[in-house]
Amino acid sequence: MSTSPTSGITPREPALLGQTVVLIGGSAGIGLETARLARAEGAEVVLAGRDPERLERAAREVEARGTAAFDASDAVALERFFGGLADPIDHVLVTAGGPAYGPMLEMDADQVREALSGHVVVGLEVARYAAAKMPPGGSLLLMGGTGGRRISRALGIASAATAALPPFVAALALELAPVRVNLIAPGFVDTPLSASLLGDQLGARREELRATLPIGRVVTPADVAALAVHIMTNTALTGATYDIDGGQQLVP
Repeated sequence: MSTSPTSGITPREPALLGQTVVLIGGSAGIGLETARLARAEGAEVVLAGRDPERLERAAREVEARGTAAFDASDAVALERFFGGLADPIDHVLVTAGGPAYGPMLEMDADQVREALSGHVVVGLEVARYAAAKMPPGGSLLLMGGTGGRRISRALGIASAATAALPPFVAALALELAPVRVNLIAPGFVDTPLSASLLGDQLGARREELRATLPIGRVVTPADVAALAVHIMTNTALTGATYDIDGGQQLVP
C-alpha cells in the first residue's frame, strides 16, 4: 500500500495565535514586514507611526486591529497610546527612529543628547507604559545595529550610541522580568530608511554587499522579521543582543 509523502504530518499551529503584537514604527520597512509575519502566525497587530497616510495603507494591508499616529519620542503620546490599548499586549517591537551620523564637533549639545540617549529613552518609556499590560513571557524588542561598532570619522557619535544599547537592554530585562527584553542588531537592511540615507548611492551599496557578504545577498526586512517573531515565540530568550547582518562584521 502506498502512502502520500505528507501523510502523518500534523499541521503546525500558528506560533502567535491569539496574541497581540504592537509595532511602533510599523508602517514601513522592518516594522511592517514583522506585522505581516505576525499576522501570518495568527496574531492581532496594532501599528503606530508618525505618517497617518502611510500608517493607514499599512493597516489595510495587514488588517491591523488598530493604528495610532504619533512621534515615539513624545512621552505623553506614548502614555496615551498604551493607556488606550486593551490588555493583554503580548509583544512590542520598536523600530522607530534612526541613527545619527557625522562629525561630533559639528553637533550641538541637544543633538548629542538625542543621538546618545534617544533610543534608550524611547525604549524605557515604552517599557514603563506597556509593562503593566504584558503577561509573563511577553516580550519587548528594541532595534540597534552592528554597523556602528566600527569606529570611524564618518560614523561619528553613532558608535557610542550603538555601544550603549546592549547593556541597557540587559539591565532592563532584569527590571522588567518576567517580561522579556531583547535587542536586534541589524547591519545594512534594504529598507526605505536605507534608501533615504544613501540616496543615489543605494544601488552601488547593494552591489558591494552582494559581492562581499558571506551570504552573497543583501539582508531584507523579511530576514529581520523572521528573527523578531522567533524571539517573540521563544520564551527562553531575554537580555540578549541578536546580530543579523549577513556576516557584514566579518568583512574587512
